[in-house]
Amino acid sequence: MLSKALFALPFLAFSLIAAKAPPIVPAPLPSILAPANVAADPANKLTIELSNGGSVVIQMRPDLAPHHVERMQMLVRQGFYNGLQFHRVIPGFMAQGGDPKGDGSGGSTLPDLKAEFTNMPYFRGTVAAARADSPDSANSQFFIMFGPNMGLEKKYTVWGRVIAGMDAVDKIAVGEPPEHPTKIVRAFLGDAAATAAAPPATAPAPAPAATPTPAPAATPSGG
Repeated sequence: MLSKALFALPFLAFSLIAAKAPPIVPAPLPSILAPANVAADPANKLTIELSNGGSVVIQMRPDLAPHHVERMQMLVRQGFYNGLQFHRVIPGFMAQGGDPKGDGSGGSTLPDLKAEFTNMPYFRGTVAAARADSPDSANSQFFIMFGPNMGLEKKYTVWGRVIAGMDAVDKIAVGEPPEHPTKIVRAFLGDAAATAAAPPATAPAPAPAATPTPAPAATPSGG
């Protein structure tokens, strides 16, 4: 019996080696292009008009960071970003803004956000949430990448990418802080722009009056 057991040991060892866990396959990288349903929603298009005369259009990605995009949409609709400056701009790296204090220490009155890190690579035009030391400390500040940086993945929450106006981003005044900082004149969402551009509804013509007294003019509805 002992000899049979010794004879079986090499086969047992071989079977254990053959049964080891398969190698870990890394998760596929998210697409740099937004899904069709995300791109089709005008609420996911953020336009930032800058004091340098340019405009930047950002495709936001709720498929990657739903809570961060929801926060941006909420603050933009409140007019929070209008007038704020880019307070930290490092050539070749990134431009950071969204702080009402203008020194990198401020944020909105809303609670900080939990991190929504992904393995999305950081390309030129990537937009992500700035934060303090804690991963869950992002609030209102954000930064736009001037160029690629392979090393920021899973450290900051990517919530969008510039799809138009990188030339305006390149012209943002540099410095920490800049001597004459570039400001956000106005930030708005695509659905708001579409609403503003839509012609007012025309009231139907009144029916002929039974008497010669003219009908009162229709008053516009409140906006």
